[in-house]
Amino acid sequence: MTKSCPPNPKAVPEPATWDARLARRLVTPLVGTPVTPNHLTTLRLAIGLAGAYYLSLGQFWMCTLGALLIALSNFVDHTDGELARISGQSSKIGHLYDLACDALVTVLLFLGIGFYVAVHHPSMIVPAQWLGGIAGVAVALIFFLRMRIESMVGKSGTKQASMAGFETEDVLYLLPVVTILNGMTPFLVAAAIGAPLFAIYVAVDHQRVVRRSKERAQASHAKDGNDLQAVR
Repeated sequence: MTKSCPPNPKAVPEPATWDARLARRLVTPLVGTPVTPNHLTTLRLAIGLAGAYYLSLGQFWMCTLGALLIALSNFVDHTDGELARISGQSSKIGHLYDLACDALVTVLLFLGIGFYVAVHHPSMIVPAQWLGGIAGVAVALIFFLRMRIESMVGKSGTKQASMAGFETEDVLYLLPVVTILNGMTPFLVAAAIGAPLFAIYVAVDHQRVVRRSKERAQASHAKDGNDLQAVR
């Protein structure tokens, strides 16, 4: 694993979102300690798995606890990246591990919601477990395609839309509120519809990136050929 030289934490640009800024302040004391970004990624994974499990039990208060854990897991997800940036411990393996954990937690989150809704609404036209599975598979596809896009054009190609310090994924912070207001069923239905639609959008974007990459490669090859002929 190749590590860069540790930068000065104060010299690293401030994050754009509020939760990433808070995460940086919390992990700054960890610079120079045995704690690594991968440790924090594993912590995020453990919290997320526990949250998805409690969601799936079908009991209101267990579901509320699961939703709180999912929200906490979503926040902890920012800590590993911030520690990596300010400590110079960024690595490709760590980044892939982080993406894999993100995908797993999100997929299991929707499956857990599906099992919860199935307990309270067993007579839905489409079984709630299927709705959770549809949303989960769509999210897994989105993560895979975004990883492919990032490998071709860098992180700028997969940057999430943000406004006033909030990103799209910040909707997970509202999950405990959705649970308390008994809104899991409409939330699941919306996810089962919205996630596949967004997956289609990302798939189209992926094809656009692939096409442009091929065009650049062909242009570069043609330029090299012209330069070679000019030398001759």
